[in-house]
Amino acid sequence: MSAEPAGPRGTAGAARALRPLLAAGALAGSMAAAVRIGTADVGWSGLGRVLGARLGLGVEPVAPLLDSLVWDLRLPRVLMAALVGASLAVCGTVLQAVTRNPLADPYLLGVSSGASAGAVTVLVLGVGAGALGVTGGALAGSLLSFGLLLLLLRRTGLDSVRIVLTGVVVGQLLTALTSLVLMASADADTTRAVTHWLLGSMAPARWNTVAVCAVVTPLGLLAARLCSNALDGLAFGTDTAASLGIGVRRTRMLLLVVTAALTAVAVATVGAIGFVGLIVPHGVRFLVGSPHRVLLPYAALAGALFLVWTDALARIAFAPREVPVGVITALLGVPLFLLVLRKRGEL
Repeated sequence: MSAEPAGPRGTAGAARALRPLLAAGALAGSMAAAVRIGTADVGWSGLGRVLGARLGLGVEPVAPLLDSLVWDLRLPRVLMAALVGASLAVCGTVLQAVTRNPLADPYLLGVSSGASAGAVTVLVLGVGAGALGVTGGALAGSLLSFGLLLLLLRRTGLDSVRIVLTGVVVGQLLTALTSLVLMASADADTTRAVTHWLLGSMAPARWNTVAVCAVVTPLGLLAARLCSNALDGLAFGTDTAASLGIGVRRTRMLLLVVTAALTAVAVATVGAIGFVGLIVPHGVRFLVGSPHRVLLPYAALAGALFLVWTDALARIAFAPREVPVGVITALLGVPLFLLVLRKRGEL
């Protein structure tokens, strides 16, 4: 007897099972392609030889200049773009559930500005040392911004419709403090370098900063994933979450600290990159639905994919001059921000 054809449920199940593999394959292929792209193109054979030689596979090594270009510059940059994109997309997904506001993301709520203020204070005043000192300053700044946000919203709560407006106010305050620190304490060269960094750029990425991000990011993503059921409840409101046995206050604070840590590491390494946490969750939610058990991992993959290609565009759009990746994400994010406002009837 011949086997019966699979029904619609079997086909749909197979498609769902293949979806993660396709997404992971798309990310891996995109990262390999992004390493090749730049003012000096690298062929597939050259890329393979560099990786093979570095991994000890007995491949004939390439010229030192090509090896340094791929291994020391482009590969850390692409890996950093993937890690930061995943972090910011998950932060946006978490904040949109915690605040019940589709416009919430670390940039619009002032968290990125707080992290920038802390990182710049460390860089300019020399408090702390190395990448960990800058990351610690960024974490302190992001927690400060959350503290100010909670203080200003103490009567209405985080799910208030005023949260984005309040976040913008907090962000502007911390941006002004950042500018004040730069003007008061930095010389012209430092001010120029920090200002360019604040626009968001993957150019400073090196293996030591990638290592810090590669440790913190998976831990933060895992913590958010373990709270996926709580996020589903919080997305329907605090009363619904409490009726499901969720400790609302404790869970919110945990998720806010996780978000602050992920944002701090991202800002400390590559500067403030806006709108990734706004763009990606909406697109992924449209494709895979709202349950956070599924939404969070796909948001991480999509955020990584989005920032890898955005950074590649930033490198080649006006070559040999490089555009800060934060400029590209803002150009893409502002129209979507206005579209979301229009759908909510606020524009």
